[in-house]
Amino acid sequence: MLSKEQAAEIFKRIEKLTTAEEVEVLMGGGRSALTRFANNTIHQNVAEESHFISVRTAFKGRTARATTNKFDDESLRSVVAAAEALSKVQHPDDDLLPMASAAEAGPATALPPRYFAETVAVGPAERAAGVREMVEIAKREKLTAAGIFSNSESFEAIFNSRGIARHHTESSSVVSVTMLAKDSSGWQKANSADVRRLEPKALAEIATRKARESAGPKEITPGKLAVILEPAAVLDLIGFMFYDFGGMAILDQRSFLNERVGSKLFGENVTFWDDVTHPLQSGAGFDGEGMARERVELVKNGVVQQLVYARNTAAKVKSSAVAAKLGTIRATGHGFPLPNEIGEAPMNIVFAPPSSPQTTEQMIASTERGVLVTRLWYIREVDPYEKILTGMTRDGTFLIEKGKVKHGIRNFRFNQSLIEMLSKVEAMSMPVRASGEESFDMVVPAMKVGDFNFTEVTKF
Repeated sequence: MLSKEQAAEIFKRIEKLTTAEEVEVLMGGGRSALTRFANNTIHQNVAEESHFISVRTAFKGRTARATTNKFDDESLRSVVAAAEALSKVQHPDDDLLPMASAAEAGPATALPPRYFAETVAVGPAERAAGVREMVEIAKREKLTAAGIFSNSESFEAIFNSRGIARHHTESSSVVSVTMLAKDSSGWQKANSADVRRLEPKALAEIATRKARESAGPKEITPGKLAVILEPAAVLDLIGFMFYDFGGMAILDQRSFLNERVGSKLFGENVTFWDDVTHPLQSGAGFDGEGMARERVELVKNGVVQQLVYARNTAAKVKSSAVAAKLGTIRATGHGFPLPNEIGEAPMNIVFAPPSSPQTTEQMIASTERGVLVTRLWYIREVDPYEKILTGMTRDGTFLIEKGKVKHGIRNFRFNQSLIEMLSKVEAMSMPVRASGEESFDMVVPAMKVGDFNFTEVTKF
């Protein structure tokens, strides 16, 4: 990986090569390794290292970007020339701002440790040992295990000709395991910057229990039922709404928050914000233009409080007809690298702890009849404005009766409005860092929700 000093030296080389009025350079990359297993056997072990340099130049309101993965002088000269040539043939953009200055970007956002040498040091033997623990459990229970164990280190950096110089490094480790039986399955996944926080054996034990207890699934009639969603299921559902919390989405009339900012949209017990500094979060303390990321309260007690903004978006929204309805408008450090058509989005979602947190077991005990869901998949948006989603349950779906898990059930398809769902949250656990398959990691609770709309039974 490139250190901040090495990245700064590359930027100086690029500055000498360009004739642009302004130049910005993004750099990133790292090393990753993955051990994949299926049928109780490791069948793939791969490792890769890659880096990139992306150069954006600007001439009189025209800007464009070019990218390379080579750092020699000739490659840098070529990528600068490509960025300049592309910039010069663009139509002028009257909304394009000068690149952010160091003063405008603000001081670096202080973050908790996100790089752990112990994570980076994990090699094939250590990953294989973790896989062995999981496979031994599968063999003991006469199940078939499949999944991954991966670890990585990465960096991202941004420099520009107006004094911005940012650099961030972090590590990551992921374990995912699925336990398969004849007519049932169980699943668990976890992610952490510190590999010592991952417990492959414990994850495998939970996945095994779900596969064993959901064996011989019975079919029950679909309909509006109480549901207990484990954190991974919550994450993969609510992830569909956060790109709507950007100012550009409001301007483009593609957000479910159009005409709703400042209104009570969810239940009184729903509060969440975006906070890159949270100890269970990941990522850099700056955005795609080098702006320091701010903590932004998005929803408080069910009321939509604020949106996030990139610099250009904030300037455009302030002069728009909707500005008076949106509260405080300022660049919050949530922009993506320019040029882009998305604008910005909050990517470090944290739910507030409930006033009276409950464990999943307590939620089950208080449920007369309902469904326990481990996770969801194949989720698609049906109605963008009402945020109606469809998808299916999988890998551990259970009937709850009279406060107890009775047996596994055939999986359901659902059609459910997120707005309605977050208005009917009856109980929540303490938020945890959760990993799913359909959205980015967040700090979210398990939820008990009333009248979740299951529409049909699947064939498995």
